Amino acid sequence: MPSANYRALLRTPGAAAFFLPASLGRVGVAMTGIGIVWLVHGRTGTFTAAGLVGGCFALAEALGAPQVARLVDRFGQTRVLPPVLLAHALAVALLVSLVAAGAPDALLALGGALAGAGVPQLGALSAARWSALLRTGRAAELPTAFALESVANEAGYLLGPVLVSALAAAGHPVAGTVLATSLSVAGGLVLAAQRGSAPPPAADGPAAAREDRSLLRGEILLLMGLNLAIGVFFGAMQVAVPAFAVAHGAPGAATPVFAVTGCSGLLAGWLYGLRRWRTAPRVQLTMASGVLTLGTLLLLTVGSPFGLGLVVVLTGATIPVLLVLFSVLAQSTVHRSVLTQAFSWLGSASAAGSAAAAAVSGRAIDALGPHGGFAVTATAAAALTLQSLVGLRLPHPPKGRSGR
Repeated sequence: MPSANYRALLRTPGAAAFFLPASLGRVGVAMTGIGIVWLVHGRTGTFTAAGLVGGCFALAEALGAPQVARLVDRFGQTRVLPPVLLAHALAVALLVSLVAAGAPDALLALGGALAGAGVPQLGALSAARWSALLRTGRAAELPTAFALESVANEAGYLLGPVLVSALAAAGHPVAGTVLATSLSVAGGLVLAAQRGSAPPPAADGPAAAREDRSLLRGEILLLMGLNLAIGVFFGAMQVAVPAFAVAHGAPGAATPVFAVTGCSGLLAGWLYGLRRWRTAPRVQLTMASGVLTLGTLLLLTVGSPFGLGLVVVLTGATIPVLLVLFSVLAQSTVHRSVLTQAFSWLGSASAAGSAAAAAVSGRAIDALGPHGGFAVTATAAAALTLQSLVGLRLPHPPKGRSGR
């Protein structure tokens, strides 16, 4: 397992110039959804309306991201990203105006959907650039690059929600939403300006080439199923952990538990990327899925917030490894001309699983208590492991497919 080197990776010509603004923009993206919830709640005083608008935002993002990615793959990041960012900024401005005007919930929901449809998928765009940059002669460094992406994503989703929630708690929910949009747009515009590292647009080719670029293949469908399962895990944990803390008379314990999860994920993602693993990615995926399943089974046995904090160190540490492996398998499976779409579809599958799990785990908790939510996480992890075992039996894609 020879060592990898983050510093050498970022010294690659053009790498830091796109990675850093994409990371900054991701903080804004992580702030936007919860910022909208605080914005609507601050004006209406009800989480019913806030949840409705936030749900429409998330659903529109999940459906819209692959469509934007299709345009990016066809016309290039530098041409598509600026108008998408402009549309997103205008949609958020419209939503803020509707909230200030006291518009009915239906109009607020529409505004939330418009804002979600244009959320810049900076993680997918940055991952596609790494794939293009390292494709020739440095493909062995791609897992390290994707680990760096995972760390940046984890950091964004640790910092963003805390920042926007602090502004909302201080009585400035509008400022939180404006800051989120500003960071997303600024990071996206700087990213779009880096033309040298942008993957070239896909050229229309013969029918055989177009068929080869199809995403409707077993490997990608399996990866979407894996991301759906991990999304269910995320969504169930977001509901089960607070429910467990409340049931044990310590509602404030949910925050440090989530912080422990995020910190263990940051550390694990960082350490994973420091090695070039000789074990095949599919085998690694099965092993990591098994560890996550073990961790979720342990969740069913915990009896205190402290015990929960110990177990989430294990579950949190496996998540970045799984996400890195999903990216590695996606880029080695699909044609490079549809790589951004592949990354976006995987993200949408995860978002769909998370949204569905929030409702399912709520019902399970009402019926079975806090451990009912953890039962949903265990089911998701078991499904992840079973799908990983199926993946071991699938034929391997032609070597270098994404580089053609």
